[in-house]
Amino acid sequence: PEAQERFEAELTEMIEQLRGVTSIVGWVPFNEGWGEFDTARIAKLVKDLDPTRQVIANSGVNCCFSRPDTGAGDVYDDHTYVGPGSPAVKDHRVIVDGEYGGLGLVVDGHRWPGEPQAYEMTPTPAQLTKRYAEVSENLERIVAGTGLSGAIYTQTTDVENEVNGLLTYDRRVVKADAGIVAARNRAVIETGQSGRASTGPPESRTRTGTPSS
Repeated sequence: PEAQERFEAELTEMIEQLRGVTSIVGWVPFNEGWGEFDTARIAKLVKDLDPTRQVIANSGVNCCFSRPDTGAGDVYDDHTYVGPGSPAVKDHRVIVDGEYGGLGLVVDGHRWPGEPQAYEMTPTPAQLTKRYAEVSENLERIVAGTGLSGAIYTQTTDVENEVNGLLTYDRRVVKADAGIVAARNRAVIETGQSGRASTGPPESRTRTGTPSS
């Protein structure tokens, strides 16, 4: 109880201090169930403190240590690896894939020391690019079929032992074909605007799990 009281006090202080920062587009009090408690009440507290921004009550509500979905907040945020996830939620909330991807490639000489990790390892830049395109095609079909409003790929750069970045840890090597990645991203955006996917029938390429080397 004392820790929860401190959490609420610091959460309130943070929002009151930062709500004038225009680059903040939303508030996420919990992620994947870590320390989660009284989810709906906390989401309402956040919304009352700042009604001008979207609230994700618990990012990754479908996975990990999350409690059952309360329906609170403005956004339902799915985390599926490799994914992408295809949330079936149909209520007042926007649906997004807040995390998907996690395709790894080790580039020696440009990575953090230690055992590299990714949700799915690829052996070459060409294979990484191929898998990125395949996952992106699935995402495009999900956008067309579900009205998915956003998706965040894991991740832009390697982060310490996580080698699932499109760039290496030192930002010196682009690991996938940037032209193909950009073209696939544009295709997904265009599908979101038109509601029609340009790719063929979906194939089952999604899975959830923990990183493996």
